[in-house]
Amino acid sequence: MPTDPICGMTVDESTTYKVERDSTDYYFCSQHCLDKFLSPSPTFPAPAEASPGLSPAKGAPRPSSLAPASFTCPMHPEVVQDHPGDCPKCGMALESLVASVDSDANDDGRIRAVTNRFRIGAILAIPVLILAMGDMIPGLEMSKFISYRLSSWLQLALSTPVILWAGNSFFLKAWQSIKNRQLNMFTLIATGVGAAYSYSVAAVLFPTLIPASFYHQGNPGLYFESGAVITVLVLLGQLLEAKAHRRTGDAIRGLMNLAAKTAHRIKDGVETAIPADSIAAGDRLRVRPGEKIPVDGVIIEGSSSIDESMITGEPMPTQKRIGEKVIGATINQTGAFVMQAGQVGSDTLLSQIIRMVGEAQRSRAPIQRLADSVAGYFVPAVVFIAVITFAVWALWGPEPALAYAFANAIAVLIIACPCALGLATPISVMVGVGRAAQSGMLVRDAVAIEKAEKITHLVTDKTGTLTIGKPQLTICLPAESWDKSRILQLAASLERHSEHPLAQAVLAGAAADKLELLPVTDFESVTGGGVLGSIDKKRVLLGKRKFIMDAGIDIAESLLDTAVELQKEAQTVVWIAIDNQAAGFLGISDTIKESTPAAIKRLHKLGLKIIMLTGDNRDTAESVARELGIDRVVAEVDPKEKHDFIKKLKSEHVVIAMTGDGINDAPALAEADVGIAMGTGTDIAIESAAITLVKGDLDGVYKAIALSRAVMTNIRQNLFFAFIYNALGVPIAAGILYPFTGTLLSPMIAGAAMSFSSVSVILNALRLKSSALS
Repeated sequence: MPTDPICGMTVDESTTYKVERDSTDYYFCSQHCLDKFLSPSPTFPAPAEASPGLSPAKGAPRPSSLAPASFTCPMHPEVVQDHPGDCPKCGMALESLVASVDSDANDDGRIRAVTNRFRIGAILAIPVLILAMGDMIPGLEMSKFISYRLSSWLQLALSTPVILWAGNSFFLKAWQSIKNRQLNMFTLIATGVGAAYSYSVAAVLFPTLIPASFYHQGNPGLYFESGAVITVLVLLGQLLEAKAHRRTGDAIRGLMNLAAKTAHRIKDGVETAIPADSIAAGDRLRVRPGEKIPVDGVIIEGSSSIDESMITGEPMPTQKRIGEKVIGATINQTGAFVMQAGQVGSDTLLSQIIRMVGEAQRSRAPIQRLADSVAGYFVPAVVFIAVITFAVWALWGPEPALAYAFANAIAVLIIACPCALGLATPISVMVGVGRAAQSGMLVRDAVAIEKAEKITHLVTDKTGTLTIGKPQLTICLPAESWDKSRILQLAASLERHSEHPLAQAVLAGAAADKLELLPVTDFESVTGGGVLGSIDKKRVLLGKRKFIMDAGIDIAESLLDTAVELQKEAQTVVWIAIDNQAAGFLGISDTIKESTPAAIKRLHKLGLKIIMLTGDNRDTAESVARELGIDRVVAEVDPKEKHDFIKKLKSEHVVIAMTGDGINDAPALAEADVGIAMGTGTDIAIESAAITLVKGDLDGVYKAIALSRAVMTNIRQNLFFAFIYNALGVPIAAGILYPFTGTLLSPMIAGAAMSFSSVSVILNALRLKSSALS
């Protein structure tokens, strides 16, 4: 069996993604690996000598160099090439794999070309329609002014450029579909229009060869107007479709436009304005109020309030200080600061978001297989129905029988629309993924969207997911006669010299209260106990209760009782004594995120069962679970046990989403049906997840599920419309209503209906852009 050239996984040829390149077949385990292979900078494993097991499908040698494939089909992602063109399978215009100004220009050029053909075609087709149908218009009897012979030649002259120039792409695409044995919508259009035009040309040039059953009022019936009008209507449909389809890429274009264009680099004390793409990692950059932050990095001087809404979806500005990370493309608001560039170019968060959104938009949901299986038989079935329609009308239809048979067969060919079926799923996925990105959610592929709709259990880590992820000072309680600010100032002054993880929480609390730290002498750290030292000639001890009491210092019962209650709420208590007197204590905890309680309630309303899966101690975990109303707690587990728990839970036939942010969560994230990583977490966790929440907020899980349900509902609406349209349209075009109502469908009406069927699917998908997720 072949192996995936990206990840090395053994894959099944019948169920995986396939691409042919340089006469070699490559197979991929997922859309994610396929997109990496097709990207302009493919992330292949090392060459064969470093990765001997990674080879192309069927044991063929890997090409020494692969030209980057830049364009793909939205309906057939396995079709790729390095230049714009049409899909050989469905005839749709190929789209750029990488969003860029050039790809937008290519889209605009295509729209202009279709617009020109439509306008000129319409100008020529309208007179053809009037010449053909003039006698049917009350008060306008064209036959009195123009003879049949002159009218015939005028129709031929006017319709020829419409069909053979404006509509030449239909015939070229149809020929390609026949050559490739991939019959599609354009096969049907070209067959119908070509038949109507060819017959009409023959009727004008060689009228004596036309059977009498085609004659009407003594002359052969002509179908120039059908061919010309159908061509113009199909062009109109393509124009509307191209414009609507371009709107589905608004999310990518919007993300691209967020990037800063220039930056202010400080080098050797000199500040210089440079293009943003010239920034190198390690550069020192000045950011002024109102400017966009050029790249990801860390503040090294100053502080500011930053609007991160375009990345996180959170409208409230975030306060940033020295040492804190800032994200490229976010907007500096109130203060000026100097930052050191960290991630630049394609490594910035914005670039990763654009890449992930593009990959996800091109991925295929499992529900698409239904439409694919139907589409495989669709065109041959329509051709067969058209032949049967012609035969039935020719044998049993009213006079002129062949004329009726010919018109109805053309109507059957024209009205059928496999494109509506093919677009139903990918267009909804494309818009939905873009909507997710604008709301701070990065979806890896369409499979995640489909699975997220069915989630029954949410398994979540505690630290960094339900809680902030770092200890915070929550309370400073002084004993009688002691001042709160004073004991915090003394505690922070001692902790400045400590390496204990809780020291940073105390220092941050003092900094928030703008307390000045004092010099410490005789500092000493007692392992497992605490720290002590002299400040302002006072002996200060800071640490555990036992550490204080072992020094012969008594603690008031009221303070002890309060401390015990806080410990039941998962807080760590740090005692402080000054000159042999208990002065109070500090309460430190990993605080629950402000949005978590409301998010838990909303998830419960969706019917989800919520399980906390954490490596923390049981008392702390159960305390947090009680406060949040979590259904079940599994505590004190290591990464392997987390993975095994998810695996066992899946065996109970439930659909599981796992949220986490750390390396220890990565195995469980990968094992879950839908892994959801917090964007504030580690790269390994994010790589293991199907969905990443940029803001790192549990409320994003609710939004992800709500979006998934909206997208899947939209897909089902599209599929229903596409199936019903074809199921009703083809029989009506064949004349099934004629025996009951005398109704027949004109080929021109059939062409209009076919053109607007694809447009309606796209417009329905665009409704997702305004769907409510809160």
